[in-house]
Amino acid sequence: MDPFSQLILAISVTSFLTFQWLFHKVSPWMSTRISPGFLGLSDKQKVEWNSRTVSTFHALLVGIFCLHILLFDDAVNEDPVWGDPTLVKTNVAITTGYLISDLLLIFYYWKAIGDKFFVIHHLAALYAYYYVLYPWCGQDCRNNHGQGQGMLPYFANFRLLAEFSTPCVNQRWFFEVLGYPKSSRPNMANGVAMAVIFFMVRIAVMPVYYSRMYAVYGTEAFYLVPWGGRVAWICSSICLDIMNIMWMHKIARGCYRVLRSARRSKVATPQENGKTD
Repeated sequence: MDPFSQLILAISVTSFLTFQWLFHKVSPWMSTRISPGFLGLSDKQKVEWNSRTVSTFHALLVGIFCLHILLFDDAVNEDPVWGDPTLVKTNVAITTGYLISDLLLIFYYWKAIGDKFFVIHHLAALYAYYYVLYPWCGQDCRNNHGQGQGMLPYFANFRLLAEFSTPCVNQRWFFEVLGYPKSSRPNMANGVAMAVIFFMVRIAVMPVYYSRMYAVYGTEAFYLVPWGGRVAWICSSICLDIMNIMWMHKIARGCYRVLRSARRSKVATPQENGKTD
């Protein structure tokens, strides 16, 4: 194994151990100090609370790293299939450690957070990331250091933009379990932010993503990608975006209903002497 692959493996292992530590130690300690309501939760709710806290931290970390790569990594942006994947591999390695950690927690605390959909999602993501992390040979077969490189770095990194919507989704659950009414201002503000961010990072970016995919399709670089890599890339992208469109529809409808309900409640507030209380 070449030195860089060893480094990526070390990052994945460190990521796994770090997220386990965050779940078991940091989240409970921090939550009791930030939110007194945490102590009143059931054991199952505490497990999911800690899981979502770790999920939020991971989403912000890899999301910011992803945005940096999209804006400043010229090698990946110029060659989306075989561009130098150094930074992308690092980001994907962090996510790989998180996904394995989360899978372990899902199985161990199945009664609290067990979900077949998340198991399938995590396994599918790990399968796709395998093609990014494994040192395949590209157009030149070897990079400048004489080692194989990962494939599809631009598209793998682009998909991590979706993580920016995770904090709002988790915050919605936090408000719900703490007993915040759906019509409360914090809940409504989070709901609007969730709808807007979800649309921006999962729906509005689709033309950009698929235009780059179309530009690459049929090229020499495309045919150097193994068949399994093409399936992991194209089929998973289409399936994921079909789900994103369905989720966006549900989120938009839910946000509209809550805002309309809040407006009706405000209009229906009892009046005294011609003035609202």
